[in-house]
Amino acid sequence: MSRAILIRYGLPFCERFAGVLNGLQPLAALMARAYVAQVFFLSGLTKLRDWSVTLALFQDEYKVPLLPPEIAAVMGTTGELVLPVLLLLGLFGRFAALGLSVVNAVAVLSLAEIAPAALQLHITWGILLAALAVFGCGRWAADTLVWAWLVNWKKSV
Repeated sequence: MSRAILIRYGLPFCERFAGVLNGLQPLAALMARAYVAQVFFLSGLTKLRDWSVTLALFQDEYKVPLLPPEIAAVMGTTGELVLPVLLLLGLFGRFAALGLSVVNAVAVLSLAEIAPAALQLHITWGILLAALAVFGCGRWAADTLVWAWLVNWKKSV
C-alpha cells in the first residue's frame, strides 16, 4: 500500500474515529463519576446505618493514623456521603475527586490486611478519581454551567 493512499484514506478515518471518541468524553466522565460516587456513597450509608458498629470498626480494625477513632469515623463517613454527591453532580468536581482520593488512600492504609481483590478495587477507584481530578468532570458537569455563568457575570460587571 502506498504512502499516498494511506494518507488519503487513513488520515480522514483516524480523524473521524478520534472525533467519535472525543464526543464520548462527557459520557465517559459521567459514567466514571457515577460509578465511583455510588461506591463511596453506599459505603457512607452503611457506616451511618449502624453508628455503634462503625465506631467499633474505627477503634478496633481501621487504624487511621494521627486521628482519634471517633473523629476519623465522623470525617470518613462525612466524606463518603458529601463528596460523592458533589462528584456525581460535577460540582467542585476536581475537589471532590481529590477528597475521595484521600478517603480511598486512608482506607487502604488504615487496614492491616487487605485482600488482593479489594486492593485492586481501590486501585481502580484511585485511577478513575485521578483521571477526574486531572482532566476534569467533563462538559456534563455542574462546574461547566457555574463557570459559564461566572464568566458571563464577570463580563456584565
